[in-house]
Amino acid sequence: MVAEKITSAQNPRIKDLILLQSNSRERRDRALFVVEGQRELSRAIKAGFLPESLFYCSSYINIADLSEFTVGSRLFEVSANLYDKIAYRGSTEGVIALMRMEPLLLKNINLGDNPIVIVLESLEKPGNLGAILRTADACGADCVLVCDPLADIFNPNVIRASTGACFNVQCACCTSEEAYQWLITHNISILTAQLQDSSLYYDTDMSGAIAIVFGREDKGLSEFWKEHSDAKIRIPMLGVCDSLNVSASAAILCFEALRQRK
Repeated sequence: MVAEKITSAQNPRIKDLILLQSNSRERRDRALFVVEGQRELSRAIKAGFLPESLFYCSSYINIADLSEFTVGSRLFEVSANLYDKIAYRGSTEGVIALMRMEPLLLKNINLGDNPIVIVLESLEKPGNLGAILRTADACGADCVLVCDPLADIFNPNVIRASTGACFNVQCACCTSEEAYQWLITHNISILTAQLQDSSLYYDTDMSGAIAIVFGREDKGLSEFWKEHSDAKIRIPMLGVCDSLNVSASAAILCFEALRQRK
């Protein structure tokens, strides 16, 4: 495949790429997102996402190493100078792709016999969302429900923080009410992570079908989830801080559920 060469940051395709990197509304309206790096791109393609355009820099990567990524996509070679300007992260692998987005719907999720579901309410920081998606992949969670999202799953920081694991985890974006009804329909017990009126997490049975619900970083969970929980759980805090980072909390509770099952 012959690549079209681009050397100017004023090229319309480069401007478009930068816009999609930075603007969640643009990504959503056009159903396109940006993936950077060989590992992340490979995981996205294996998950069924299709690249529309591929931008690479021959100073950083050999075109022969891109064969699995170029099927059905347009190929553009950019100069090292230009690539350094459009690359989202400091350490780079020389390849960036424009990918077609698929809707993340509850009806598309397939659950196992004894599922672990992670529910995230109004998370704001992309790094936290990406880290939780990485945890979900590591502990074998069935899916992640992103409720009333403030952070976009296809944000470049989410993809980077998850190291592409976001493509390997079933996800759905929905309202809290929709998530609750879906959980009830599938007979999944709801555990809310909260400090007040709660029991220690390791005293709680997590061996059955469960959903663990986490709130936003600054405000915690809404009253909606507190009122609709089957059990309220907490991590013991022995220092001056009253809570952990939400991604650290998710890792502790998810791996406790895994421990109880194994």
